[in-house]
Amino acid sequence: MYVTALAGNSILISVIISQRSLHEPMYLFLSMLASADILLSTSTMPKALTIFWLGTQAISFDACLTQLFCIHFLFVADSAILLAMAFDCYVAICSPLHYNTILSPIIIRKIAGATLTRSFCIMFPAIFLLKRLPYCQTNIISHTFCEHMGIALLSCADISVNIWYGLAATLLSTGVDIILITISYVLILHTVFHLPSHEAQRKALGTCGSHICVILLFYIPALFSVFAYRFGRKSIPHYVHILLANLYVVIPPMLNPVIYGVRPKQIWEGAVQLFAQLKKYSRWRLTNYESS
Repeated sequence: MYVTALAGNSILISVIISQRSLHEPMYLFLSMLASADILLSTSTMPKALTIFWLGTQAISFDACLTQLFCIHFLFVADSAILLAMAFDCYVAICSPLHYNTILSPIIIRKIAGATLTRSFCIMFPAIFLLKRLPYCQTNIISHTFCEHMGIALLSCADISVNIWYGLAATLLSTGVDIILITISYVLILHTVFHLPSHEAQRKALGTCGSHICVILLFYIPALFSVFAYRFGRKSIPHYVHILLANLYVVIPPMLNPVIYGVRPKQIWEGAVQLFAQLKKYSRWRLTNYESS
């Protein structure tokens, strides 16, 4: 699944970059999502695979904090990108005449910058909250990667601040994103069902359906993992928590290129053109090599 995620998202990014016809807001946001998915799965899966294959179960405290920051930073960034894609869909359907004005290249760059800035500001304090804690008990994390609460639970001090900060950060970032995404799709569906053409309704619902599938695929296991650490440690079997936590960092990155990349005709045609260009370039290199 990890290799599939890397290959699918890399191909998707290459197609969007190489085809000028795809340099539109929707596809630019899609390339951002694909980049975040590659980094999210890469921040966790290589270490998890070395645990299973090579038995290398040790990790330094600083490396653990670095992995933690990357995971949560990219999760918050993924959530913001999904919100941006929902906003893009809303503008395209509800205000199509102002689409190019509202989502101009400058606005897209500002959205990308705001996404990175917000993710950094939310997750950077968590590093200091963990470094201030004394660790005098076991140093074994019952997980395949480092999480905020997974490290905090190793401390022998009061971790109430960590618990409440993590909960507040989740609700004020991902929680707000979910509310805004829900509002966007309610307005989108309200507009769609008032379209005069049934063909236009079907096309709009197909696009929204793909977005909603990706959103549910991303948020449900991720939020379960976040809240299970805080409220369900006794009632939820630990192996269930570990399994779902590993799946949410690899299954959405694996399926997103399929859901988003296969359906749009423009991306499919762009992929065909990209592979045709690569094939032509390979033949040209081979001809030059044989002639030399």
